Amino acid sequence: MSNTFTKLVSQLTHSLEQENDQELLVSIEKYHPAKLGRLLESLPNKYRDGFWSLIPVNSKGEVLLSVHRELRQLLIKKTSEADLLKCLSTLQMDELADIDADLPLPVVSAMVEAMDSQRKERYQTVASFSDNIAGGMMDVDATAVRKDVSLKAVYRYLCKLRKKEGMLPEQLDQLVVVDRNNKVQGTLYLSDLVSMDNSLSVGDVMKNDVPLIDSLQSATQVAQIFEDHDLISAPVVDQNNYLLGRITVDDVIDVLKNSSEQRLLASAGLNEELDMFAPVAHISFNRAIWLGTNLITAFVAAWVIGFFEASIEQLVALAVLMPVVASMGGVTGSQTLTVVTRGIARDLVSSANIVSLTFHELKVSFINGLLWAAVVFIITILWYNDWRLGGVFALALFVVSLTGTLSGALIPIALKKLGVDPAIAGGVILTTITDAVGFLIFLGTATYILI
Repeated sequence: MSNTFTKLVSQLTHSLEQENDQELLVSIEKYHPAKLGRLLESLPNKYRDGFWSLIPVNSKGEVLLSVHRELRQLLIKKTSEADLLKCLSTLQMDELADIDADLPLPVVSAMVEAMDSQRKERYQTVASFSDNIAGGMMDVDATAVRKDVSLKAVYRYLCKLRKKEGMLPEQLDQLVVVDRNNKVQGTLYLSDLVSMDNSLSVGDVMKNDVPLIDSLQSATQVAQIFEDHDLISAPVVDQNNYLLGRITVDDVIDVLKNSSEQRLLASAGLNEELDMFAPVAHISFNRAIWLGTNLITAFVAAWVIGFFEASIEQLVALAVLMPVVASMGGVTGSQTLTVVTRGIARDLVSSANIVSLTFHELKVSFINGLLWAAVVFIITILWYNDWRLGGVFALALFVVSLTGTLSGALIPIALKKLGVDPAIAGGVILTTITDAVGFLIFLGTATYILI
């Protein structure tokens, strides 16, 4: 959190404590709804009701969109049905579809009932798709033109649209060219519209190389297409290339942001939808599950160590060096785990190349394993004056490095096939394997050779 935002939260908290509504109203009017949402998430529960009540109704819809789901549900419960209907009327169809699952059924029914036939049809189109695929992300208000009209006619059409709606659609960089049946034929860039001879037809200047987004493609695939082609917007079509809507870059940024947050929190066993100031009992329960899982994996490693308790008592150096073996195996494995998990997320890893990738990682691990095994061999001799202990330690480190790499490559693939996100469970399983194997090799070899 930046110093400016931290200062703003402090000022806001002070105004709420002093019940200085006038000062708060002045502050609220200056900020975008997304920033108001961040402020709400930053406030302890006792201040949220007062702040929420001061936000203008016409801004509350966008604020609800910007906050985490758990907080959104709390705010909806504290808002009257009449105010909910007012604030929802300012949202686009895809935005309504994003939050309708959190709304009371009477509000959803009244909202749909109040729509005209065109808005109702558009809402139902978006609502029929899941939020995590292109159809659920799209804006159905795609601006379409025909290829046989002149650029001058298109320009006049945009002027009329601007006058009627008050503004052109956001992120409008291209118009979709369709035939009489609404089937996509290409796109017309606004830069071409304003720079070409306006007597030319749309068909003379339209482009045919802009990628079309299938409505059933995942949000991750959509983000990859936008990244690969540097897109600002793209048409969304059904399987027969009939125009359904369009996706804009701001929708893709939201996907990337949410994906990044999800993976960061999932790595610690946390839920990205969980409110920072959620009830203590609720947070405790969610974290207890993850802590229990990690405790079980720790006991697995301890169980392996228990087999060699007598050996450790006879040679204390084993206890000193054990953490190094576990650490090196974990780090080596996590490097490969990160590479493969990232590749899976970007659709770069599949059954066609996983074997080649695994061998490639093993070659890297083999070189590093030999290098650091030689280093620890020398250090152990200098430290304990025992070349046999150094050899055992070097062998264990080398084997656990290869084991960590192999596990890091295969675990994400196995989890993906089981329908489990590798970012959530991969690290725990990897740590269990590298710890158990590392201790087994190190203590077992030491027991056999040294004791």
